[in-house]
Amino acid sequence: MPDATPRPRVVIIGGGFGGLKAAKALRKAPVDVLLIDRRNHHVFQPLLYQVATAALSPGDIAAPIRWILRHQENTQVWLGEVTSIDPHAKRLTLADGATVDFDYLIVSAGATHAYFGHDEWQRWAPGLKTLEDALDIRRRVLLAFELAERATDPAEQRRLLTFVVVGGGPTGVELAGALAEISRHTLANDFREIDPETARVILIEGGPTILGTYPEELSTFARRKLERLGVNVWTNSVVTGISDGKVHLRGETIEAGTILWAAGVSASPLGRSLGVPLDRAGRVLVNDDLSVPGHPEIFVIGDLAALKGPDGKWLPGVAQVAIQQARHAADNLLRRMRGEPTRPFVYRDLGNLATIGRNSAIADLRGWESKGFFAWLVWLFVHVMNLVGFRNRLSVLVQWAFSYLTYQRSVRLITYDDDRELS
Repeated sequence: MPDATPRPRVVIIGGGFGGLKAAKALRKAPVDVLLIDRRNHHVFQPLLYQVATAALSPGDIAAPIRWILRHQENTQVWLGEVTSIDPHAKRLTLADGATVDFDYLIVSAGATHAYFGHDEWQRWAPGLKTLEDALDIRRRVLLAFELAERATDPAEQRRLLTFVVVGGGPTGVELAGALAEISRHTLANDFREIDPETARVILIEGGPTILGTYPEELSTFARRKLERLGVNVWTNSVVTGISDGKVHLRGETIEAGTILWAAGVSASPLGRSLGVPLDRAGRVLVNDDLSVPGHPEIFVIGDLAALKGPDGKWLPGVAQVAIQQARHAADNLLRRMRGEPTRPFVYRDLGNLATIGRNSAIADLRGWESKGFFAWLVWLFVHVMNLVGFRNRLSVLVQWAFSYLTYQRSVRLITYDDDRELS
């Protein structure tokens, strides 16, 4: 006779690094898993900047979530956007009005751009979190060169060929280095009225150094490397305003054709619906076992979770944190089902990597530091091996080899969502 007792239903919100890893960790568990994401694909976010700078196409770093989980018989995937969570009723509400009940919940909703109370800046300075963001940035960057080719006023040409990146973290550094390479190598011989090599790339950081989480020696190396590429690195420069084509600093204004934001992130607003304490960035202050205070059946992981490590510092919002928390949350969920005590989460820092233009990177891996070409090889290997699917790995390797040998970026396409005019 079939078992009449329904299996516990585990709902996972988000198909990023954390959500996918949690679903995979439950593949053999006696539960029914439902993963909900507002997009049908998983994106390898560390390489989004390469899509934004025309080195890779979107399909190279993304894969359908259904395809990734196709062999998990206990897992179902829904395309939908969760707008609120009722922890008392154990119910989710979706944007289309549908509701979903759960027995256990893992929230891995991620983060969005943070403009420090100035959301109006987003119109002029887009951030980089999704494929749509990357394609928008690619359009803006390539369009700036096209419009500069047609401009007859030298001052307007100079404005159009000025690129400002706000934020000196890994994303900002990688974007700035890639923009410098585009102007000095990829597009160097493609135009007749302008010299792309005269383009200005300015990286603005409010703190005293770029890549502030890295050791001082590696941060200094990264700055020198960027400056050799032609990037103007401005530290201790606080942005006070952004408007159409202008970046306002204390006592100075930069006129720029393209402004990109890489200065901060804010947790998903979904955390507010849980009705539990949040930190200033909107992250949920979780228990040490990653559960929500007062609701042991709900776990929050990744960028939406606020938890301190053994050193007393808040855990960073990076992929490796989300992946480790996903495995741990899944294990604690099963422990709770069996009536066993849960275990506190202990983060194992595997290190950090950042690339700085062509064949150069920095690596800080558990006390082992490296910079230059060898670190770049380590960066390349780690990123290729963490891509989802053999096809994506092979495609990225081929694209990188082509770019390395020819200095070209093959995905230099300007695309539009509608019939808007050039502007």
